[in-house]
Amino acid sequence: MAAPKRKLKKSAKKKASRFLDLRKGKPVRHARQTRAAGVLALQKPETNPIIEPEETSHWESKATFNPSVLYGDGKIHLIYRAIGDNDVSMIGYARSSDGITIDYRSKNPVFFPNRPVVDKNQPHVSYLSGGGGGGGTEDPRLTRIGDTVYMLYTAFDGWGSIRIALTSISFEDFVSERWHWTKPVFISPPGEINKNWVLFPEKINGRYAILHGITPHILIDYVDDLNKFDGTRFIHSMHPEGGREDFWDTSVRGVGPAPIKTKHGWLVLYHAMDISDPNRYKLGAMLLDLKEPTKIVARSPQPILEPDELYENQGFKSGVVYACGAAVVDSWLFVYYGGADKVVCVAAAELDPFLRELIATGLPRLSRKRLAINHRKI
Repeated sequence: MAAPKRKLKKSAKKKASRFLDLRKGKPVRHARQTRAAGVLALQKPETNPIIEPEETSHWESKATFNPSVLYGDGKIHLIYRAIGDNDVSMIGYARSSDGITIDYRSKNPVFFPNRPVVDKNQPHVSYLSGGGGGGGTEDPRLTRIGDTVYMLYTAFDGWGSIRIALTSISFEDFVSERWHWTKPVFISPPGEINKNWVLFPEKINGRYAILHGITPHILIDYVDDLNKFDGTRFIHSMHPEGGREDFWDTSVRGVGPAPIKTKHGWLVLYHAMDISDPNRYKLGAMLLDLKEPTKIVARSPQPILEPDELYENQGFKSGVVYACGAAVVDSWLFVYYGGADKVVCVAAAELDPFLRELIATGLPRLSRKRLAINHRKI
């Protein structure tokens, strides 16, 4: 049974102050290596991680990580990737009334579609994402548009097919824990390996916008009707290549959470590494133009989140912070991420100072001539 509905907004400022003073006067710590970024550095509460594996639960006994979130009905709603005894990735659900403390957590997975039939005629991919190589539903990204919640995720068959799939559910069913998801459909083609795609939270120029690449170009496909993805029409993408020379993000991995609309532009968080520090995933931020989101307005000169805590280094993949979810509650940006491919964590910043600093210090490094826009209709 769903918990009684409670509204967060009336006490948002009080709860924001709890984030700064979560344990009787103990301040939230900045990630040690991101202090130079000032207000661009996300802050981590000492209560991290907020979700950990349950040894007695067969479907999430090994890892719980890479969460996506929605803010609605006065709560933060989280779905997260879970790996259990059979090494297959499933999706769990939890919620929080303050963005930090988990009030409720599902006892059973809320999304576990049948895995695709393995075609062993295709090349085997050496792919161990997270705590197991058994395939399943990986790294969900939620986007709410109107009364519908869409979920993009990585579908891995455990052998050689790594594709992006799309499903949806009504917002009312989502918050009421009636898990009536639509039948998933692939939106990336067979034979390509794709990850890290996100759906913008509103139409742009009258069409749905799917961001599927940020380097070396911003790649967006515009779709008139998401129902046109019927298993025969796909978005063709490309693997990330390189990053910015002489910056922290010389090797860009891909987008994190779905874009967040702000008055200054679309806020996009992304994962990247430095080739001089190749074993540490870091999180950066960029602003894209509201009307022409292939135009980069600003890009963080330093990472906003780094894997400096024990819980970000003691897991299946040391040195990883991997964000799939973010939400704005009142004046705060909450970012939810996986630590070391094992636990769910949260970090936050006051949104307005964060954006002002990003605009003031960010330096776009892609010229307009190099920016690519994809207007293909589907």
